Amino acid sequence: MTTTGHAAARSGGWRREGADLVRGASGGLLFGVPLLYTMEVWWYGSWVHPRWVLGALAISFLVVVALNRTSGFRDTRASGWRDAAADGVEMVAMALICAAAVLILLRQITVTTSLAEAIGTTVFEAIPFAFGAALSRQLLRHVEGEDADDDGGGDLADDVGVEDPAISRTLADAGAAAVGALVLAFSIAPTDEIPDIADSVTAPWLLLIVGASLLISYAIVFAAGFRDQAGRQEHEGLFQRPFAETVAAYVISLAVAALMLLFFQRIGPDQSWETWMTYTIVLGLPATIGGAAGRLAV
Repeated sequence: MTTTGHAAARSGGWRREGADLVRGASGGLLFGVPLLYTMEVWWYGSWVHPRWVLGALAISFLVVVALNRTSGFRDTRASGWRDAAADGVEMVAMALICAAAVLILLRQITVTTSLAEAIGTTVFEAIPFAFGAALSRQLLRHVEGEDADDDGGGDLADDVGVEDPAISRTLADAGAAAVGALVLAFSIAPTDEIPDIADSVTAPWLLLIVGASLLISYAIVFAAGFRDQAGRQEHEGLFQRPFAETVAAYVISLAVAALMLLFFQRIGPDQSWETWMTYTIVLGLPATIGGAAGRLAV
């Protein structure tokens, strides 16, 4: 596609631009959220020299521009280096905003955090976000015609051994959400970041984390334009509606998060239910993102 064609695609209105940005942000979250639960990155960003912060940002920008030539976050691939660079600026800015928002949500950036510390931490946390955004179309691209080829869950019925397509689709989605949640929760549950974050959040902040988890899950599966987005809403199933499926998948992800915390003895019978709830909701954010990625795979 020529530069003019790419510009025309980009000028398709706010709706297309919004869908592209949601796709990029979703890819960034899928790729970058594990590093947001890494204490060493918080500390490193807080003391590293500003020149190294600028250098890291510049290097990540160059990598993102190169990735845009083969992938990117738009439906149309960048046809020239100018388009790739323009998209790269947008991706890095989006990654910085998303990383800062999640760090604020996790109380790792507060009103008492110095500007230099906040910038350093945000930049180093934003780098994997930017890479994920640049790879989002390649990793989870929407394949033209797959909605028409989709049979509404017939093949899944054979996989799970259930003849009823509604039940088979529900079981398949539930299993995929659980497996995806397990992948991320298993690697984060034993770390010290969970109690560290949990100790810094209050009840209203927990509600914000719950709301953000639901919103991110919905955006990844139903708003980002990844695989079979339209087809998912047509499948037969007990929870095959965006709101119901998002809530059900979140409950499954919370259950997986709680099981992982129990497995690694982060919570136990000697702790209060408030501790159980706080730890589970904090771990539930990455678990929910993993669950969303799992549902995209079925």
